[in-house]
Amino acid sequence: MANILPDKTEKNEFNSSIHQFMTQFKVGTLLNQSNIRKEDGVSATAIVTFLFAVAFHGGKSMNQLLNDPEKQPGFKKDTVNRFLKNEQFNWRKFLILFSSKVIATLIPYVKKDDERVLILDDSLYSRNRSKKVELLARNYDHASGKYMKGFRMLTLGWSDGHTFIPLAKTFLSSKEKAKRLTEVDDRIDKRTVGYKRRQEAQKKATETLFDLLSSLPLNQLKAKTILFDSWFGHASVIKRVVTDYSLDVICMIKPMRAKYGYEGKQYTLKGLYAHLRKKRGRAIVKAEAIVNLGQNDKGEDIQAKIIFVKNRNVNGKRNWLALLSTDTEMDNKEIIRLYGKRWGIETFFKYCKSYLQLGKEVYGRKYDIMIAHTSIVFMRYIFFALASRNEQDPRTIGELFYLECDELENIRFTESLSLLLDALKELLEDEFVLSEQQVTKLLDQLIDTLPSKFKDILVGTQPKQRQIAA
Repeated sequence: MANILPDKTEKNEFNSSIHQFMTQFKVGTLLNQSNIRKEDGVSATAIVTFLFAVAFHGGKSMNQLLNDPEKQPGFKKDTVNRFLKNEQFNWRKFLILFSSKVIATLIPYVKKDDERVLILDDSLYSRNRSKKVELLARNYDHASGKYMKGFRMLTLGWSDGHTFIPLAKTFLSSKEKAKRLTEVDDRIDKRTVGYKRRQEAQKKATETLFDLLSSLPLNQLKAKTILFDSWFGHASVIKRVVTDYSLDVICMIKPMRAKYGYEGKQYTLKGLYAHLRKKRGRAIVKAEAIVNLGQNDKGEDIQAKIIFVKNRNVNGKRNWLALLSTDTEMDNKEIIRLYGKRWGIETFFKYCKSYLQLGKEVYGRKYDIMIAHTSIVFMRYIFFALASRNEQDPRTIGELFYLECDELENIRFTESLSLLLDALKELLEDEFVLSEQQVTKLLDQLIDTLPSKFKDILVGTQPKQRQIAA
């Protein structure tokens, strides 16, 4: 996706697009189903629509828009703040319901089942200048290689290789109390969904992964593979995903102490590569092996394929990367191709932070405010992702696209068959010096041996080909 932000759009037309977007996916109904509602005053839908559109008002902040007499939405700043920090609102449920509706409109345009995948990754949500934000912790930033104040924004999304749709997310603090700079507010009601969110924030990322997967309607998403990087590529995680959620896993793995069973022996990743030295190839895939990850609860072995892929030279030395797939029948090139779809979530993080005001519009101290605002930012991304898809992907015109593809494919086959018959005719006349009558008789015998569907195609070809088939 080159750029999801519009270059030039008329104000009224853009506002109309937002209204149509909210109406098409029944945002008001989904908010109500997620317990995001107000008992009196302005509706929750009006506040969400206002917050959704804040980023598209020429750089004006939320406070400026609320105080602007021309654009005043009919409620004050306090109304918005109370709305965002409400710990009873189930924003995860809302985002899943909303994204599932959007994905349902995209699934008909994806022909192959293996094109639909789930993608898991995390990104730093920086609050480096903050001091009193609830559950603020020091987290390691992979990009800068430093510890920074903030949260790990663990995100699970869906992709078909063209469009990435975020499904669920959470802000991870730290399981270690020493790294947490601020603790949970004691005034939070422990019966609310907000308290459960805070408890979840103090788990490990590998544990939270299963909370996110358990909240998804996997049957509706029609994805059979999940992609993640080496931070989650542990054998225990992979086995549980395969066993409990019936999902195949494609992930990168790093050389660690973990061992893999191969030909009756246990090898580390480096040891396995060394053992396969004689079997290395010269193509992109240097080596491959079917390994045993262990047994599930039923005592059944869980197998996976590990492929070693060529990597760029590091310090003048040849290097490799290791990819693991629990689908042992999958072709090596297909494993690499599918894993490449993980780049969609990296692009998603970049756009949200650079263009959609993630972490820049709201600076509240309550944990719930960040959860609520990020859900609205994700809605913005989905809005532009759909607009980009509709403009660039011809499959969005529906069944007509696939009918045209079938027709073009049929034309290509017909032309190829006709060319072969022309070449055969010339060969018989020139090389074997046969008369035109003899050639026609031989071609008639050949055509009679073809299946009926090929005969029908030849009958319906151009005049030159019909003459050959006559």
